[in-house]
Amino acid sequence: MSLNHYKPSLRALEVFESAARMGGFTSAGNELGITQSAVSRQVGDLEAMLDVKLFQRRGAHVTVTPTGMRLAERLAVALKDMRAAVSEAARSDGMVTLSMLPSVAAKWFAPRLGRFVTAHPQIDLRVSASRHLVDFGAEGVDAAIRYGRGPWPGLAAQKLATETVSPVCTPFYAEQVGLNEPADLIQATLLYGDIPEDWEAWFAVAGCTENVPPGPRLGDDAAILQAVLDHQGVALGRSRLIEDDLASGKLVTPFDIRLSASHAYWLVQPEIVEKSDAMLRVEDWVKAEFD
Repeated sequence: MSLNHYKPSLRALEVFESAARMGGFTSAGNELGITQSAVSRQVGDLEAMLDVKLFQRRGAHVTVTPTGMRLAERLAVALKDMRAAVSEAARSDGMVTLSMLPSVAAKWFAPRLGRFVTAHPQIDLRVSASRHLVDFGAEGVDAAIRYGRGPWPGLAAQKLATETVSPVCTPFYAEQVGLNEPADLIQATLLYGDIPEDWEAWFAVAGCTENVPPGPRLGDDAAILQAVLDHQGVALGRSRLIEDDLASGKLVTPFDIRLSASHAYWLVQPEIVEKSDAMLRVEDWVKAEFD
């Protein structure tokens, strides 16, 4: 059969590569935003077109065949190059994709969106909110605002800002529980996050010798702060994420005892990439907003 006969769609190849890399149809569907049955159908059509088995199926369990693995490895390289090419073309036309944590997108960037649009109406800024460390080339991301110790090998990292951590709650909750001194927090619902600065460290700095009570643990700062705004308890708020809610009076810091955060905010980009004019303007804007 002529090679010209094999003309699978780019979507089918993308779906297959995801299924092979993720180790299953359900995981691939979650990554691509389609159903498990849609993944199975695309893979089945590709197998029929190529007349080869790409997966071994045992009930709901699937395993990539050696032929499928070789194809997936080649496709991964090709798809990464393709996405990088598309990203490069987009950058030259005024589009910038900026990655950041969901909490930073919700609590720091969203309140500033209007200012950015007013200052740079010609830039097509796209925010990708995710918790994983992005693959700049494969995901078409131009730059990322990361929260960590930095720097990162192979990347250009500019420190944007440090911050402090302090207890925050609503004025209503502070009055309801009676938060007059740090020891009163023993009677409050303490909300826990995943930052290095925890309640035990804060109680130690505050000079409290009582046992620190347990409390609900929420992994994302945006979720934690929403719970605080709903009068559900007290959280250790990161200063850069709570500044707008403090300024508006929605939140208060019942005690002015702060921990210096061990992590900082960084603007991270690939080391060897020519920056577009749009990217340079976004970079200047981000740095100015963090000053």
